[in-house]
Amino acid sequence: MKKRIHTIFVLAIMAATVISANAQTRPSDLLEQKTLKKIAQFDAEWDGVLGVAALDLGTGHLFAYNGEGVFPQASSIKIPIMIELFRQDRANKINLQASFEITDRYLVGGSGKFQETLKAGQSIKKPIIEIIQAMIEWSDNVATNVCIDLVGMDNVNSTLNELGFGATRLQRKMMDGEAVARNDENISTPIEMARMAQMLYEGAVVDAQACEQMVAILASVDAAMRKAVPAQYKVAAKPGWVTDARCETGIVFLDDRPFVLSVMSTYNGPGNGNPVGPITEIVFDHFERLAHSNLYGHRTGERPK
Repeated sequence: MKKRIHTIFVLAIMAATVISANAQTRPSDLLEQKTLKKIAQFDAEWDGVLGVAALDLGTGHLFAYNGEGVFPQASSIKIPIMIELFRQDRANKINLQASFEITDRYLVGGSGKFQETLKAGQSIKKPIIEIIQAMIEWSDNVATNVCIDLVGMDNVNSTLNELGFGATRLQRKMMDGEAVARNDENISTPIEMARMAQMLYEGAVVDAQACEQMVAILASVDAAMRKAVPAQYKVAAKPGWVTDARCETGIVFLDDRPFVLSVMSTYNGPGNGNPVGPITEIVFDHFERLAHSNLYGHRTGERPK
C-alpha cells in the first residue's frame, strides 16, 4: 500500500513538473508585455484615444492595444477600395489598363494633384491604374471618388464582409461634409486593418500578382511609418488624416521578421502631433530585437543604424 502511495506521489510530482515546464513564461512574452506597457505609457500622455495592432508575419501572432476599437479611417480606407478595383479587374468587370475620363464634377478639396490639372469645364483622361496610384501615392481625393464610382460603394463593403472584415465600412466619398454630419464615417479597427495588410502580404486577396502590385503601390507612399523605420527596410503603408484623427496601416519588411502595424487615434487634442511615428518606433524596436536575438534574447546580429 505504501509503495502504491509512493508511486502515485512520484507520478504526481512528475506531472506537476511537466505542467510547470509547459507553463514557463518565455522571454519573448515578457518583451511583448513590456512593449504593450510602453504603448500604454505613451497613451497615458496622449491627448486623445489610441488603438494599435501589431502582427508578426512570420508566425501570425498578433498583439493589440484597444485593437477592437472603431476609429475613423480617413485615407486609409483607400486600401479596401484598391482591393476591390483589382478584384473587379480580375473578374473582367473593369479593365485597369483602360482610360477613364475624369470630368470637373469630381473636383473636390483636400489632398491630391488632379486638382491642379483638372479645371472647371474641362476633363482629363487617365488609365484606371494611374488613377489608383494617384489615390494611394498622392492620396488624391478626386481619384478616390472616381474609384468609388468605378466599383460601387456597396461592392466594396460586400467584399469586406466576404473577407471577414465586418467592422470596416466605406460609408461616404471624400470631402462629403453632409455625410460626416450624419455620422456616415469610413471606419475600421486596428485588428481588422492589420489582418487586411497581412492578407495583402500573403497574396490572399485577389491573387498573388495583384497583391504584389498593390503592396508596391503602397510602398510609394511618403508615410509616417516610412520616416520612423531605418531607411534600409522597405515600408508599404497608407496614412489617413481628418480633423482630430490620425491613422496608418502598413507592412514593415524587417529582415527575418516582417510585421504589420496599424495605429489609429481620434478625439485628438489641439496641438497634438501624429502618434504613428512614436508608436512605430516602439513596435519596430520590439520586432528588431526578436529578429536579431535567439529565443532567450541573446543578441546575434548588429543593431540597425
